[in-house]
Amino acid sequence: MTPEQLNVATLDDIVFENRNKLYGAYDLRQVYHRSANRALWLGIALFWAALATPTLYNRLKPAETPDQFMKEVTLEDIRTLPQEEPPIVIPPKVEIPVQLPTVRNLPPEVVTEAPDDVTVPTVEDLEDKVSSDKTQEGDPNALDVIEAPTETAGPAPVEKSIEVERKPDEVFLKVEQDPQFPGGMRKMAEFLEKNLRYPPPASRASISGKVYLQFVVNTDGSIVDVSVVKGIGFGCDEEALRVVKKMPPWQPGKQSGRPVRVRFTLPVVFALE
Repeated sequence: MTPEQLNVATLDDIVFENRNKLYGAYDLRQVYHRSANRALWLGIALFWAALATPTLYNRLKPAETPDQFMKEVTLEDIRTLPQEEPPIVIPPKVEIPVQLPTVRNLPPEVVTEAPDDVTVPTVEDLEDKVSSDKTQEGDPNALDVIEAPTETAGPAPVEKSIEVERKPDEVFLKVEQDPQFPGGMRKMAEFLEKNLRYPPPASRASISGKVYLQFVVNTDGSIVDVSVVKGIGFGCDEEALRVVKKMPPWQPGKQSGRPVRVRFTLPVVFALE
């Protein structure tokens, strides 16, 4: 082909140049694109038709609902009638008569002869019996008078001693008045700042923190039993012990107005400036 022909030639023209174009392949390649486009659009149309068919069918011919499911049912209010409870019948109070013991003591009659079965009751017989026309046995306690019990005073309350004896060596953890450094917390801070020296090992290792000490303040204010509860090492624990043992006597703690021994916990702070 000439260059002018190549500019307007198609791929089929180039492939089938100098070949037999009447064999059939050339014609098939000419109509291939047109047939592929038709098949594509036909497939899309069939796909959407398959999706729309159930919807169109339901719209054109809605499903019939059985009549029995469309009936209205009215529920009547069911009210429970209150059941009448039978009245409570209280039986009448029946008083049982007390049978008193009696002795036969007939009124005197003037007769010519005294009958043998007539006996005159004595004074002792009438002490616990009632005079009657016949003698019969009854409740011997019927004539007893029941006296109301007299109020008796209960046992006298035991007076408890207000003051409780305390052991001289007892150590309190919490008291009404806590022990205090002379002058208060401000003076104690000044004392620690003046006497506390930063240990060189802690300074070289840049160690800082709090050393918790525990000690007992005696009744005279002296400090004893000093120990480290939680330390940081590098000489800080020993320095805190030294300074606390050097403290002047404290004001002792008090319980019920009396000085007592109190266990105290003090944090000593080591901080690098």
